[in-house]
Amino acid sequence: MIHEVIQPLSGSQATLTTYVIENSEEMEQDRLRPAVIICPGGGYEFLSDREAEPIAVKMMSFGFQAFVLHYSIKPNVYPLALQELAASVQLIRQNHAQRHVDPEKIIVAGFSAGGHLAASLGVFWQEAFLAETLSGANHEWRPNGLLLSYPVLSSGEFAHEGSFRALLGDAYEEQKEQLSLEKKVSQNTPPTFLWHTLEDGLVPAENSLLFAQQLRSHEVPYELHIFPRGGHGLSLGTKETASGGAHAIEDSVVRWPELFADWVRFNF
Repeated sequence: MIHEVIQPLSGSQATLTTYVIENSEEMEQDRLRPAVIICPGGGYEFLSDREAEPIAVKMMSFGFQAFVLHYSIKPNVYPLALQELAASVQLIRQNHAQRHVDPEKIIVAGFSAGGHLAASLGVFWQEAFLAETLSGANHEWRPNGLLLSYPVLSSGEFAHEGSFRALLGDAYEEQKEQLSLEKKVSQNTPPTFLWHTLEDGLVPAENSLLFAQQLRSHEVPYELHIFPRGGHGLSLGTKETASGGAHAIEDSVVRWPELFADWVRFNF
């Protein structure tokens, strides 16, 4: 395994940790694999370890190359974390052979507020402010797909207000509407896999439902799973990623990684 920590964006404190499966002369030595760039949640105030390395290891078990982005959080504000994520996609794509990545199968994954970050790149990858920060063409940081796990997406009626306040700081009132991402979906948004739970009392499932509705209206391929049980922040839903005893153990959601892996195999 190639396990290293790299800095994707000059002048930023963000780091990208790699979990890369090495090729072998015994097993298709020139193989290129799908890549999953993981953005942990934490309300843009901290980064959850439960949604970082355990997810990377799980993705590796499906034969995917995995990368965990430790992006900038409060007191840093928008759009720094988005620039860091875009730079990470660009770096992996530009150096794809070095890390055995298929450059046409780079998926950005986000959990909770990390889902907002991942989806932001999905809807804003063509915007001029990213091109002004990064050198190159915008297709270099366009993700091929999105994985959104119980994501923060809407700043409206179903908003997780704390995430938007941490992300925007003093510009919260001025910019919150701009970052209600269900309103920014277009035909250029990448194919998307979403999952949520009906019992999520912190980030309501309407965040995923509204986003999926817009994907549908713009004819963007998507797969959506709404599981009946479980609160917010389930990660893998297993004992491995549980927090505080039985919290975040939920058998009904443990199949989501397999469902996602099948979605990648059948659609990319």
